[in-house]
Amino acid sequence: MCGMASAESTQASVHEREPVRPTKEDEVAAAGSELIGGPLGRRALLGSSWWTPVRVIALVAIGMFALGLVQKAPCYNGAWFFGASSQYTHSCYSDIPHLYQGRGFADGLVPYFDRLPGDMQYLEYPVLTGVFMEVASWLTPGSGTIQDQEQWYWMVNAGMLMVCAAVIVVCVTRTHARRPWDGLLVALAPAAALTATINWDLLAVALTAAAMLMWSRGRSLAFGVLLGLATAAKLYPFLLLGPLMVLCWRAGRWREFGTALGGAIVAWVVVNGPVMLFAFEGWSKFYTFSQERGVDFGSFWLIMAQNSDDPLSTDTVNTLATLLMLVCCAAVAALALIAPRRPRFAQLAFLIVAAFILTNKVYSPQYVLWLVPLAALARPKWRDFLIWQACEVAYFLGIWLYLAYTTSGEAHKGLPTDGYHWAIGLHLLGTLYLCVMVVRDIFMPDRDPVRRSGDDDPSGGVLDGAEDVFVLGPAARPRRHVADARCDGPPVEWGKPGPTGGSL
Repeated sequence: MCGMASAESTQASVHEREPVRPTKEDEVAAAGSELIGGPLGRRALLGSSWWTPVRVIALVAIGMFALGLVQKAPCYNGAWFFGASSQYTHSCYSDIPHLYQGRGFADGLVPYFDRLPGDMQYLEYPVLTGVFMEVASWLTPGSGTIQDQEQWYWMVNAGMLMVCAAVIVVCVTRTHARRPWDGLLVALAPAAALTATINWDLLAVALTAAAMLMWSRGRSLAFGVLLGLATAAKLYPFLLLGPLMVLCWRAGRWREFGTALGGAIVAWVVVNGPVMLFAFEGWSKFYTFSQERGVDFGSFWLIMAQNSDDPLSTDTVNTLATLLMLVCCAAVAALALIAPRRPRFAQLAFLIVAAFILTNKVYSPQYVLWLVPLAALARPKWRDFLIWQACEVAYFLGIWLYLAYTTSGEAHKGLPTDGYHWAIGLHLLGTLYLCVMVVRDIFMPDRDPVRRSGDDDPSGGVLDGAEDVFVLGPAARPRRHVADARCDGPPVEWGKPGPTGGSL
């Protein structure tokens, strides 16, 4: 008969157990390890080498990032500058070199304060991303042709973004202390390597990953500050506060949540306040542009618009997309309160960001970067992760081939509209598939790879092993156990209300 492991005993014994070996628990990881000599043996000496998991994974991530730079070589050598569609046929497009001149950096204009010539009057990025772009322009040599400067600008940004990529994998590797090798999911993600230098999203992703690490260590103020900075670089990180609030509600950890929320607000205001005060019109451009932007690439709204004789207006889409997102938020909150065992923070963080991506009116290919670290923490299963990544790579190729088709005139080189719709469908289905797997893990904790290895919520910080004080539905019933019929891992215990009551 299988023994039982409670959340409290799990937390108490976490330091007494050895790190989880993915080649022992994951069939795909075991098969892939044959390329480097096979699974780790039981007599292997762990921790006796300079090659620690963090160092190995960081080097792998840098290597994959470098491969992504090589993939952009056809564009660097000319496709960004000559020919309307060649950057799409080579699938090597990047916003970075084009915006060096297009957003006034080549002319020394100050973002948000100086009006830009052309249709875009001000820089349409959040303040911290604008600072990142400006710093890169300071490091770009001002001599040579504009093409030389744009090439340098891309290279400088690539170097800065590579630091962000390394920060991401180090933070993910350290967040789940007993599962460091899960960081390889992030380091080896093909869609991440392909999209890393399309835009500046890695800055916000790095700050979010660092925030998750701080929360896992019980440092709620540092988490809040980093999440506030991440939100000052990209809008999506603030979504993590919603799931965290509901989890802290269920566990009665309001003080820690209040500290995190306060830190996030202060950090965001410190970054945005001066620009908001002295250049409000330029500061607000990101928000007005997001509101006024029509249905765009990668969304199911685009499929509807391109197959309709009377497409919905932008205002209608904004309203419907907001309502859909609110429904998803309510569903995630309900899931957090009725699940038999309190969901892990990373699981709900992944679901809420995935919901935003699925309901949004635009999906740029680099948005996959938002989900990669969260997916590795929420569902560290190689098979499911690679299925999702295959769908994202297909979409990455699909959008560029579609743009090649629309910009090649009568030649029609690339993917027609119907083919692009199939690529969007693959992206949507792949993301939904991973969401379904995460939700299944929440309702059936014995299938969760993290909890099957004996942990409760290693990314949960103060939530890890905490008692429930407020639950709804079946979770409020007296405790009972779930045993896995295969008994090849520690069984997990259903959630339970704490002694202070409050369950309905």
